[in-house]
Amino acid sequence: MLLTEGNRVADAGQDAHAQRDRLLMLLRDHGTLFSELGRRLGASAGLHHTDAHALVEILGAYDNGTPLTQAELSKRIGLTPGATSSLLNRLETAGHIERVRNNVDRRLVTLHATPGVDEMVDRFFDPLTDRMGAMMDRYPPEVLKEFERFLGDVCTTMNGYIEDLPTHR
Repeated sequence: MLLTEGNRVADAGQDAHAQRDRLLMLLRDHGTLFSELGRRLGASAGLHHTDAHALVEILGAYDNGTPLTQAELSKRIGLTPGATSSLLNRLETAGHIERVRNNVDRRLVTLHATPGVDEMVDRFFDPLTDRMGAMMDRYPPEVLKEFERFLGDVCTTMNGYIEDLPTHR
């Protein structure tokens, strides 16, 4: 077959499309694996996977400096307010979380993990963090910086899409 400039452009377009499909598949695989890790964390701690997911969300938000309210957690984990309340009652009874009233606005209650929870989660995830760190050490900083930008854009795009979706409860 005779290669022409038009064929090369078409091939490049097909390659780009195939690469996009591979990246989307890998992102889906990552999401599936992350969900499995949450399920396994829950099992190792004697929690239902939804309770473990909520606990990870509470810890992550607190680590980012923005503790969650019950309503915010409800949105993040996709449960009704009543189901979220029951979940929080279970986590509170088990000694994993506490509800803390804001000093300025006493009506505002945020969710905080109790002291032992960080250690429990760290024990579970530290070996993975070590493995991921060793894997990332194989890449030059400029590649990781570009990947960081890419993943930030992925999260922004997905959050925008989620915000545009109608909510059904």
